Amino acid sequence: MERTTEARNSHTMHIDTMSTASILATINQQDQAVPLAIGQPAVLSAIGAFVDVVVTRFKRGGRLFYIGAGTSGRLGILDAAECVPTFGIDPEMVQGLIAGGPGAMITAVEGAEDSQTGGAADLQAHHLTADDVVLGIAASGTTPYVIGGLDYARSVGAATGAFSCNQEALISQHADITIEVVVGPEVVTGSTRMKAGTAQKLVLNMISTAAMIKLGKVYGNLMVDVKPTNLKLVDRAQRIIQAATGVDRETAAHYFETADRRPKVAIVMILGKVAKAQAEAALASHEGFIADAVAALTK
Repeated sequence: MERTTEARNSHTMHIDTMSTASILATINQQDQAVPLAIGQPAVLSAIGAFVDVVVTRFKRGGRLFYIGAGTSGRLGILDAAECVPTFGIDPEMVQGLIAGGPGAMITAVEGAEDSQTGGAADLQAHHLTADDVVLGIAASGTTPYVIGGLDYARSVGAATGAFSCNQEALISQHADITIEVVVGPEVVTGSTRMKAGTAQKLVLNMISTAAMIKLGKVYGNLMVDVKPTNLKLVDRAQRIIQAATGVDRETAAHYFETADRRPKVAIVMILGKVAKAQAEAALASHEGFIADAVAALTK
């Protein structure tokens, strides 16, 4: 298997002699290949198939685990952490696991990614079940930690996906769904925190965001389940209520507090012209989708 993630980039063979402006222009030019690689029909189809599996498992009460080493693991943890305030989910719903444990987020843990039993042990410690989904992330597509985790996930009946940046990657043989985003050689040979890391960030955003949209966490393009955990997010939540309903700021603030600081409930109260309990019941009856809840209340 040829690993393009480890190949030398013909456009950057003399980058060490370039001016600062030329270095930056070259990096930028190379980065532009990333969204084009993700936009290939086969890649988008694979991502879509994985999203649909994730949504199905979420509806069964399952969880999504990202597992990876180094940059791959860190990006999985980042995406998982950001899902909590953005979509108002429980931290258990989307989780990121990294070879070497939480400390590896900051300091590299030598040799952790080479342990094929490590990924399995970490998933086992989180009591993985057949209702869960595991996405193994490895730019090279060869990380033993990830392969071991995927093999364990399949053994318990969990759904699996393999996400790499090489064609016919080794981890692709260990998962139900294969996502291969070939971004080509890095600007600095083998530095997969660059184009491969950018591809990983973009694809993980796509997976989690699309899944949450399919779960009713977005109304129009508004993050209606946002957790207002600080002043900025309180302001955003109230502006979301305004945007969704057309009320003024004072009215939005009133309903925000009346709905126990839950924008989604406030929006249904306003649009459906109902009290909090009725809004909650309507949302519960329509799997959290605002449009369906309001339609049922106003028909």
